[in-house]
Amino acid sequence: MTDTNALSVVVVSLMKGIADRESDPLLWQSLIGIQARVRDYVAFLGLDLVLDEGEGFAYLRQRPAEEGVPELPRLVARRQLGYQMSLMLAMLRKKLAEFDATSGEARLILGRDDIVEMMRVFLADTANQVRLNSRIDADINRAVDMGFLRQLRGTDNRFEVRRILKAFVDAQWLADFDRRLAAYRSHSSSEQAVE
Repeated sequence: MTDTNALSVVVVSLMKGIADRESDPLLWQSLIGIQARVRDYVAFLGLDLVLDEGEGFAYLRQRPAEEGVPELPRLVARRQLGYQMSLMLAMLRKKLAEFDATSGEARLILGRDDIVEMMRVFLADTANQVRLNSRIDADINRAVDMGFLRQLRGTDNRFEVRRILKAFVDAQWLADFDRRLAAYRSHSSSEQAVE
């Protein structure tokens, strides 16, 4: 593969989403070898390459607008997360932190039932458990699509919590979410008091 072809393949792959060492080792090796060129190329487009060699993932992030310079159109889509999806990501991130602190293993594997139970504690009780489970399943599928969970081959209900979650859900994000969660609880309590 020529250098230009390698650059094209790496940049196009990054434009499509997350690149990681485990999913595509050849692409990962190419990226590591030409990362300076990738950084220069995507900078021209107003993007930054975020590369974590230790954890084995890379992605593109929109560069923040500089003061006095018009903002470029967004190439990297922003995804608005609802309360339940944000809650799931926060809970998975906390679970990953606990796992890293207590386990010597590299991969955190959770069953669908583990994720459902983790979420059920924080969601309002409902008489329609089938509907609640369906909503949680939809969020699990969305987390898979976003690259935060990976369904294990040959299983319908076992997932690896991917380490890229640490880059997206950092301590600041968790603190902001905890504040929003407290406001939500306060708002919910005041609504129930009125009824």
